[in-house]
Amino acid sequence: MRVLIVGSGGREHALVWAIAASPLVDRIYCAPGNAGIAEEAECVQVAASDTPGIIAFCRRAAIDFVVVGPEAPLVAGLVDALEQAGIAAFGPNAAAAALEGSKAFMKDLCDREGIPTASYRRFRDATAAKAYIAEQGAPIVVKADGLAAGKGVFVAASVAEAHRAVDAMLGEGRFGSAGAEIVVEECLTGEEASFFVLVDGVTALPLAAAQDHKRVGDGDTGLNTGGMGAYSPTPAVTPALEGTVMERIVLPTVRAMARDGRPFKGVLYAGLMLTDTGPKLLEYNVRFGDPECQPLMMRLRSDLLPALIAARDGILKDIDLRWHDDTALCVVMAANGYPDDPQRGSEIRGLADAAADPEVNVFHAGTKRDGDRLIADGGRVLGVTALGRDLAAARARAYAAVDRIDWPAGFCRRDIGLRRSR
Repeated sequence: MRVLIVGSGGREHALVWAIAASPLVDRIYCAPGNAGIAEEAECVQVAASDTPGIIAFCRRAAIDFVVVGPEAPLVAGLVDALEQAGIAAFGPNAAAAALEGSKAFMKDLCDREGIPTASYRRFRDATAAKAYIAEQGAPIVVKADGLAAGKGVFVAASVAEAHRAVDAMLGEGRFGSAGAEIVVEECLTGEEASFFVLVDGVTALPLAAAQDHKRVGDGDTGLNTGGMGAYSPTPAVTPALEGTVMERIVLPTVRAMARDGRPFKGVLYAGLMLTDTGPKLLEYNVRFGDPECQPLMMRLRSDLLPALIAARDGILKDIDLRWHDDTALCVVMAANGYPDDPQRGSEIRGLADAAADPEVNVFHAGTKRDGDRLIADGGRVLGVTALGRDLAAARARAYAAVDRIDWPAGFCRRDIGLRRSR
């Protein structure tokens, strides 16, 4: 088969790495890819947002199957366009991708189906939103309805802070159309976890759980980011809890989407808060997480490609995936200044030494080549991912690899998985 992966981040590098190992694959491409992906796939200089360009390339290269990585092209309807052009693609269509594309849509679905989530209200008027916030008190959460590159969620510790978030979205238009409507919701407390499921429209196949670290600084301090590290599995999600999540959250969602004429096919990523009264849904994403995808792919023993094809074809019930019992942990290395103003253009050395351990992979997220030099070209730049017999071993191996990378202009958190590995 000739396979195209769409995207350019660490998630896409991990998917390329996993899918390239499939005996079904003859050639693998990535659009647009990055410097690390280019070592394992043929990179095509077509943007993930360029739907006509992707379709034209698929026709030229006789692509058999497309895997769409990022959320924005999914929400924009890339899978719809590919399928209409006769090109098989993995990922939800635009109607199903609304689970991530509109937080209001997701919350309304939860309300209708009795899926446990935070109480909420939707607003387009700033005055009404502020009045509701004053009535509810703080802490409280203010979210832009649409996609905001991971920056549209504010956990406000005070009413004044929540009002400033409302002004930024509804008054100043800081997030454009994504913030034209907002969701104000109860601030849940507990431990967060990520739970991944493959869905074929009817059948839901649990993959694995992971835990992400969102804040930029050690000890969960500083600004929220796209993710500074993750590990899988997590002891926070027991087999019993997994059963509860499937029964009370995932399966009602899958049934409701099918009933409403929006059958979901792809990866459903449930962001959970594990509260004292049970798991509650914080949000849905409609693609593999980044950086959660990196440890998931390291742990996967089975061929990923047939599972993705089965999800697209509606025959997921025939798939049985196997996983390493070991733990995988990813440490994200980011450019100085991230997430506000990451510094681009610095040189990175020492990756060969870092990846000398066969249980380590350095997945690229924001890199490019300048001759023989590897250059940082993004905020989150590398995902150093290691496999170990347990969380402590995976953590030690990942940080040993990090310490072999020569990149003075980059940084990482030093506490990924630390609390759980003690």
